[in-house]
This record gives sequence, C-alpha cells and structure tokens, in this order.
Amino acid sequence: MNIYQLALLTTLAWTSSSFASQELPSWRQGSSKAEIIKFVEQVTQEGSSDFVPPAERIAVFDNDGTLWAEQPMYFQLAYAVDRIQTLAPEHPEWKDKEPFASILKGDVQHALAGGNPKIIELMMASHAGITTDKFNASVAKWIAEARHPTTDRPYHDMVYQPMLELLDYLREHEFKTFIISGGGIDFMRVFVEETYGIPPRANNRQQHQSKIRSARRHASHRKAPQT
Repeated sequence: MNIYQLALLTTLAWTSSSFASQELPSWRQGSSKAEIIKFVEQVTQEGSSDFVPPAERIAVFDNDGTLWAEQPMYFQLAYAVDRIQTLAPEHPEWKDKEPFASILKGDVQHALAGGNPKIIELMMASHAGITTDKFNASVAKWIAEARHPTTDRPYHDMVYQPMLELLDYLREHEFKTFIISGGGIDFMRVFVEETYGIPPRANNRQQHQSKIRSARRHASHRKAPQT
C-alpha cells in the first residue's frame, strides 16, 4: 500500500466516522447507537435482504419514563393539581374536602397519600365538565406556562433529548412514529403534537374506523329478519 492509498483510506474512514457522529448527536458512541444506525440502514437500503418498504416502516415508543420524565409525578397529574387550584374559586366546598383541601394548602404529598381512589377523584374533578376544544386549549396553555417543580423548566423541556433525536432520525428515514402511554388520550394528543411532533391523525383515523364499524353493526341489526 503506497502513501496515496493510505491517505485515501484514512480520509474515507474519517468521513464515515464524521457522518456517523452527526446521526443521533446526543447519543454516546457505543454499541446501542451503532446498532440503531445499522438497523435503519439495513431496512431502508433497497436491495438489502432486510429491506422494509416505507409504507410498512413503523416505530412505536412507550412514553412514560422513555420519552418524558416521570418524577416527581406524571405530567398529567401535575396538570390536574394545577387545574384544581384554578377551579377552586368555583368550588368553595373543596376547602374542607380531601384530597382537594391538601392540594389548596400546597400539600400534594398528603393529597396523593390516599392512593388511586383520590388520584381518580382529582382527575375527574379537573377533567370533567369541559368541551374537548376548551380542554385542548387548557392543556396547551399549561404546557406553555407550567414549570416543573424540581428543575423549574417548562414541561415540554422535561423530555429526553436522545429520544427526540431518535424520533426525528426514524422519520427522516420514512418511519411512521406512534406513542403508547398511560396518560389520557385527550391530554396526550396535545402534548405529543406540541413536543414530539406526532400529530393525532392516527387517533382520528381509529375513531373514524370505530364509527364505521358501529354504523355497520347498527345497519346489520336493522336489517335482521323479524322473528
């Protein structure tokens, strides 16, 4: 190997390494990052035995603890706690009723000590009696204004940057990205679109298909012969 060949190989190796470092920049160089890039290259390279057509490229992410932080409480529960404070003037009875009384005193830990029954009570009180459009506007306003109690950062900043990069990286390679979460679907629709760039179209499509199936069932029932 002469000096020119060595120089060429060195340049190619440096270029390849430099390109790889631009993908998923917040990820540490290591086996996890390398395997992700390798997988995406294999399934998107036409002619590869592992090639997957763009229409079939789907990536599903668990949200809770994978995309957003879970501590000290779920984001939607934090929204519910703040919403109770906002609605309190309309509910003077809450001053003497748990878990609302503790929320209004700023003692969230005591309010949540009652476990799931009290959490459900908070969620119902903070989410009910409002139209979908007003709820969506309320969530969007909260996302824009609320601050995380530990970091004092906006909640849309309390997500993991490496995972945001992975979402973008997959979409750049024609993957459709979806989210599963323990959060309520109406809350998640707003947060996911604002923060992860995933529109709620899949949910709308599922609802539309559900309505079609329901209509077909009713039509079938009406056409059933009388006995």
